[in-house]
Amino acid sequence: MQTADQILQAIRKLGEQRQPLTRIYRSLFNPQLYLAAYHKLSRNQGALTPGSENDTVDGMSLKRIRKLIADLREEQFRFRPARRIHIPKKSGGSRPLGLPNFTEKLIQEVLRMILEAYYEPRFRDSSHGFRTGRGCHTALTQIHQQFQGASWLIEGDIKGCFDNIDHQVLLDILSRDIQDGRLFNLIRMSLDAGVLEDWVYHRTYSGTPQGGVLSPLLANIYLHELDTFIEETIVPQSDINKSVALAHRSTRTTRTTDDFPLYATPTIFCSALSGRRQRRKPSKQLSEHSSMIACISP
Repeated sequence: MQTADQILQAIRKLGEQRQPLTRIYRSLFNPQLYLAAYHKLSRNQGALTPGSENDTVDGMSLKRIRKLIADLREEQFRFRPARRIHIPKKSGGSRPLGLPNFTEKLIQEVLRMILEAYYEPRFRDSSHGFRTGRGCHTALTQIHQQFQGASWLIEGDIKGCFDNIDHQVLLDILSRDIQDGRLFNLIRMSLDAGVLEDWVYHRTYSGTPQGGVLSPLLANIYLHELDTFIEETIVPQSDINKSVALAHRSTRTTRTTDDFPLYATPTIFCSALSGRRQRRKPSKQLSEHSSMIACISP
């Protein structure tokens, strides 16, 4: 039986080589992945927090893991809805938070491990949010090193990022690489599980609930499209359009999940976005309160 590390190393190589994921669902039959997932989740404070049912880390055993694997093998596993609560935000208002049952957390963590191994080698260096060994400090370091001489700063904060992720767009992105129907369907079911709020069931047509184990990675996969667009469309335009270039020499960006500063020429940035809108209706909006365009030259 392969170890969890061996399985993930093989999947990582597929990601590095841009090979599609095929016949990966059968990896979910290996209990080593669940033991690795349990080891990580059991140390979190939320492991004892119940979701929509009284299903926590208490009582987790190899017997339960084997039963879970049997359900997956027979394709009988179904995600139960997460319990939704609202927590206050420092800026006012509240933020919805999803609390999955522990069994769902365990499955989501295994899926996260598999998808992270595959997609991590493909993410851009400008992406820092919810990535191992990266965060606000590495983003600030990149800004310090690469944003020297900037004249204009565009600070973007995507409004309700987690709540408004378009399921169909996300599934279209995933379908480019996941050519395993059973694995793809399992991810789709996790998105469609719905939520319980005040014990009333609500279907989920969009979004990945904050608090879900898999949500940050799915958001990064979704926003990787933004990173690619900026680096492959906006940056080349700023480099070649010398007549209107106000930035130092080229456009640069860095992103921590749904927040990203971009220094560029506003003319190039706006014209590039205009062309993008003509090709495809955007599915994200910027927050008016925390997004801005500013001149930062002395």
